[in-house]
This record gives sequence, structure tokens and C-alpha cells, in this order.
Amino acid sequence: MTAAPRPAASLPLGGVDLSCRFGPLTLPHPVMTASGCFAYGQKFAPFMDLRQLAGLSTKGISPRPRPGNPLPRICETAAGMLNSIGLENVGAEAFLSEKLPFLADLGVSVWVNFFGEDADEYVQCARMLDAGHQRGIDVLEMNISCPNIKKGGIEFGTVPEVAHALTKRCVEATRIPIVVKLSPNAADLPAMAQAVADAGAMGVSLINTITGMAIDVRTRRPRLATTYGGLSGAAIKPIALRMIHQVHRAVPELPICGMGGVGSGEDALELLMAGASCVQVGTANFARPGGALEIRDELRALMAELGIARVAEVIGCVEPLPPEPAWAPAPPDAEASR
Repeated sequence: MTAAPRPAASLPLGGVDLSCRFGPLTLPHPVMTASGCFAYGQKFAPFMDLRQLAGLSTKGISPRPRPGNPLPRICETAAGMLNSIGLENVGAEAFLSEKLPFLADLGVSVWVNFFGEDADEYVQCARMLDAGHQRGIDVLEMNISCPNIKKGGIEFGTVPEVAHALTKRCVEATRIPIVVKLSPNAADLPAMAQAVADAGAMGVSLINTITGMAIDVRTRRPRLATTYGGLSGAAIKPIALRMIHQVHRAVPELPICGMGGVGSGEDALELLMAGASCVQVGTANFARPGGALEIRDELRALMAELGIARVAEVIGCVEPLPPEPAWAPAPPDAEASR
């Protein structure tokens, strides 16, 4: 067997440069918080200094307010969480007037996740949110991947031609750069990434939740009111790594914001090595409300331990294992001499 490569000499913590780039954006470090898992930021202020985040992605915003799905709509699983929130949100107008001023004052990268029930609503929402241009919004994260809306989402998220057309319309509707959050349900994720890149997307986010189910064996009923929900957390990290790696190899010039099971600095480093330029922390926020900054610090310490001086050194650096030497039987004389 081939020995594992020896790590470079350890660096002092101060010798690690965590800054990274995502397209035209420069981030102080690669750790953000994920849409749907951090509300609009205010509720987490008692648990951390929000100004130390690289950025955050808001709850999904639609043109009009949405009440979301009925309760129960969240369920803990053995290695993560199922949710069927139903994209509850305050709507674009209320977001701009009531939520954005707080976020803009933080001085972090603000990504506004948005969606619609049909193509026209996506374009309408992008046009409405354009009012946040130069008022604090850095990115519009276009969600074409959520499994909990019944109209449009599946087609937008799985057919490259449809995703291309929708992305192009939204890019033309706003001055704010668009990052497309892709669906893990797509049969050919690299083709989806190439389609939205060709339509003008600045980058992609992946992955979103995987559709799942939980059953209460005592009541013989599902644990979610909608029966099915989105599985997130540690259980989906291997899938996230595979998909990030596939997209990065196929479209290496396209920035990827990686997410899916990031609960430690080592998890974050794995996603970066697979090809992500930055990462979002999602489900871990529910168990550790200040966890994103802890993950940042763990990442810095791990990079120092491994002698990694800069984030840029490791993005997409993973290489295949070397082939094992071919097996050959021992010569007859060697067998006889034993």
C-alpha cells in the first residue's frame, strides 16, 4: 500500500490566511450560514458576534408573504433533521423595509435566497429585490431546488434547458449577481451547473436537502404533517462532497458555495477540498447557535496543524488514490524455498 502523504510543517495560527474569493466577492473566511437555518440573523445575535461571520443567506424570500406548512414540520433524525417548513417568509417588500437594514449594518456578505411558484414569480421577486442593490445585498441566491413547494420547483431544478431560461430571465431582471441553488435531485448536476453558468449565474450553491420521511411507529403516522420533508445534517455530507466534486471537475471556473453536513472545521475543509470556494453552515445552527464561528476557528486550527497557509491552496485539491500495484503470483522457486 502507498503511504499517506506527510503533512507540511505546522503553521502558527496567525500564519493561516482564511480569506477567500467567490467570483468578485472577497470574504474574510469561508464560513457562512445557510438559508432556512439562520432566519434573518437577528435571533442569533445573543449567541455570537454576527459581524465575524463571512456572510449569511437569508430565509427564502417570495414576492408575497407565505405562512408555510402546518405543524409538525420539523423532526430530528439519527444523523440530522427532517423539515417541511414550506418556505415561510415575510415577503420581498417587508424584507427590504424591516430586515435588510439590520443585515446591511453588520458589514458581512448578505445573500438573499429567493424563489417563486412559477417563472414569472421568480422574475418578479428578483426585480423587487433589486431595490437592495448597493443597500447591502451582495448576492441573490436563486432557489430552484426546494422539495417543499408543489409548483415549478422540480422542473426548474432538474431540466437544464428550463433552468437556463429561468436563470437568464432573473439575471436580466436585477443588477445584483445571482448564485443558483441547485437541486440534488437532478440527474446530471454538472449539466445543470453549466446551464445556469451559461445563462449568467455568478456561481452555484449545493447541496440542498434530500427528500426523506420519518414514521411514528406508535401512532402509525408520519412525523411531518406533509409526510415528506428535506433531510439535512451529517447524513447528507457524503452526498454533498460527491456532488461538489463532480461539479467542480466539470465546470472548474464556476464558484461553488458548498453545504450539507458542515458541523466542524474538518467538515468545512472536506467541502473546500472537494471544490467549494466557501461553505454554509445549516443544521448545526440548531444544536449550536454559535457554531458557525466555532467551525471557523476549528478550520483555522486544522489548517495550521496541516501546514496549509491559505484557503486557495486547497480548493478542489483532492486527488484520486494511486492505483495499487498489480498482483502477481510468486515464482515457483520462491514458493519452494519457503
